[in-house]
Amino acid sequence: MNETRTLAETSSQNVSLHQDIRVQRVLADVLTYALLLIGSIAMVGPFIWMLSTSLKLPADQFSRTLIPNTATLENFQTLWAMLPINYLLINSFKIALITTIGQIITCGMAAFVFAVVRFRFRETLFFVLLATLMVPSQVTIVPNFILFRALGLYGTQAPLWLPAFWGGAFGTFLLRQFFRTIPLDLAEAARVDGASLWQIFLRIYLPLARPALAALAIFIFLQSWNNLLTPLIYLPADLEQTTLPVGLALLQAQFPGRWTIQMAGALVSIAPIILVFFFAQRQFIEGIALSGVKR
Repeated sequence: MNETRTLAETSSQNVSLHQDIRVQRVLADVLTYALLLIGSIAMVGPFIWMLSTSLKLPADQFSRTLIPNTATLENFQTLWAMLPINYLLINSFKIALITTIGQIITCGMAAFVFAVVRFRFRETLFFVLLATLMVPSQVTIVPNFILFRALGLYGTQAPLWLPAFWGGAFGTFLLRQFFRTIPLDLAEAARVDGASLWQIFLRIYLPLARPALAALAIFIFLQSWNNLLTPLIYLPADLEQTTLPVGLALLQAQFPGRWTIQMAGALVSIAPIILVFFFAQRQFIEGIALSGVKR
């Protein structure tokens, strides 16, 4: 009888303990989702305000309502009339695309060598490459300007995308970390079958590194798309040859109080980036997650 009572009390205590644990998990989930919701609102809020302002009439640009009283596309029409948006978009997209391709090619090859090929002073050279991340980009402005002017490339778009084919420390590090997650047995088996390093790189490592390549492509494309300083230095004053950030900066300087037009220009500027990330977000997240895993 006592044993039965003891078992009943133990069972009751276990049920109570499980219920307490379940309640704690539910409360933790509720708190987590509440914090995520607050963070999402804080991040999405400025974009909603930008979209709302771009659809407002100039007389309503300082109104606090998110839903415009009278939605209009007049601001976008005015933007297209003030700036050669078509040329600016084409120039920005072309330069960003070429820059992305150059970084993927050069950083991919360098990362493959540092991750797979064994040679003397490999770790030392990689450490020196990473040390260049501590050098501010502003330090290289004057030497690069002298170099490109000596090559006769000043006033052209070449200085904006040509350095991408020189490689980069960040892209090399990102891809190397991903390549190190791939077992070396694949490369050794391919070498036994007579494959060269170039064939191993193209047929084995690059197909497996699509998530990391997508992540790097988004990083580089975004950086090149938002680049303002370099086009101001190298490109002429002709708006048809420059990029979208330069055009929007000139628009802001000429019309400092026209927030509706400026928000329309900002919306046009971020729309391609949002679309690219929307279609490649899965590969982007997977590439960032796997690149931090060490073999």
